[in-house]
Amino acid sequence: MNLEGSCHCGGVRSRLGSAHPYPFNRCYCSICRRTAGGGGYAVNLGGDHSSLEVEEEGSLGVYRAVILDDKTGNTRTSPARRHFCKLCGSALWVWDPRWPELVHPHASAIDTELPVPPQQTHLMVGSKPAWVELHADPDDRVFVACPEESLAAWHQRMGLEEPED
Repeated sequence: MNLEGSCHCGGVRSRLGSAHPYPFNRCYCSICRRTAGGGGYAVNLGGDHSSLEVEEEGSLGVYRAVILDDKTGNTRTSPARRHFCKLCGSALWVWDPRWPELVHPHASAIDTELPVPPQQTHLMVGSKPAWVELHADPDDRVFVACPEESLAAWHQRMGLEEPED
């Protein structure tokens, strides 16, 4: 499926191909929640990084989160690059060099109508603050940390082929 996206002000526009466009996972980790999750979580999609085309790259900013190790008190910089619009602050996508073939656009920055997922996966709920209500349907899956199942594996398990454009 071809996805087109943009920031709120139109300063950055993008397009990419995605074999995994169902917005099924809600991430409650502190990084996603604080950089892209106004509802207490962010919804990330999967896409083919080699297909990513960006217009107005001059408005594009990159943030690499600093992660605190609660046990040691040490910090490290995440290798993941969180792209955003420097003009309006919209979170756009995440790219991580550990998985260079993938890019993870935020569903909130996609303009293309996305397919409705038959099930939600709520992950990193151990990081969810008390004010965020977890609205999980009976068929939804809930994980305290990250599940083993990938975006591709979820689409395969659900029998969801790439939707026609």
